[in-house]
Amino acid sequence: MAPLKSAAQRFAYSALVLLSVAIMVIGRADGSLIEHIRTKTNDVLAPVLEAVTQPVAAATDVVAHVRSLTELYRENERLKTENAALMQWQQVARRLDNENSGLRTLMNYQPEGSIWFITGRVIGTSGGAFSRNLLINRGTLDSIAKGQAVAAGSGLIGRVTEVGDRAARVLMITDLNSRIPVQIDGNHDRAILAGDNTDRPQLAYVGAHTKINLGDRIVTSGDGGVFPPGMPVGTVASIDGGNIRIEPFADLSRVEYLRVVDFGLAGVLPPDAVPQPKAPKRPKGDAGKGEAGPTP
Repeated sequence: MAPLKSAAQRFAYSALVLLSVAIMVIGRADGSLIEHIRTKTNDVLAPVLEAVTQPVAAATDVVAHVRSLTELYRENERLKTENAALMQWQQVARRLDNENSGLRTLMNYQPEGSIWFITGRVIGTSGGAFSRNLLINRGTLDSIAKGQAVAAGSGLIGRVTEVGDRAARVLMITDLNSRIPVQIDGNHDRAILAGDNTDRPQLAYVGAHTKINLGDRIVTSGDGGVFPPGMPVGTVASIDGGNIRIEPFADLSRVEYLRVVDFGLAGVLPPDAVPQPKAPKRPKGDAGKGEAGPTP
């Protein structure tokens, strides 16, 4: 069997060599015949080659499409990652913008007549049906004491009622236990700003002949010695018979930064409840703890 296969291979090889030589000889003798044969061969093989190349072209297109989809998937994943990072930076930027806005507003408030003040941050709230107060990150170590006034950039917030070493509690002007002597800016008629745990405290004990209009500005009167006179509180927002509501200047629901101010007033509180604070000594250039205002 093997000798026959070897002989067939040798015969086929010899036949191909002889055919090639014959084609070369005929081509030199009659070029038009060879061209005619080549043309007919191309015509016969063209459909076969076309049928063969179509699957190859289709497979090539499929491979290119898959490669394109893979690149699109990678690009999509990269864009998702970048978008997530940008969203995080956007949140950080918004938070910083809100903080900067609050601090800029706070810096615009310069308490007149104060002997000392320090900036603090709200670290907790107790806003509910029975109390309205804030917890701030300043305490006796920062010279905070009971009775000191607390203000935001646009007006009075309340006063310090409890003090620890590193934290203090602020009773807001909207709390049920808050009573602040105030007056109507302009005519100096006295009244009491009474909190009732709503967003708008009431104006109580108004004189019978006192004329109050919507939009009137309410400031502290200085009576009782707890707050100095003229400290901005809010404006008259509604008048319903004897029920007069005040819209505070400060947005008490969104307070983040505030100032604890000491005016050197002991007022109606016991003498030992309001010790005279001493401004904390800080090295030059250290602005991280707060601001201290020396007596003019």
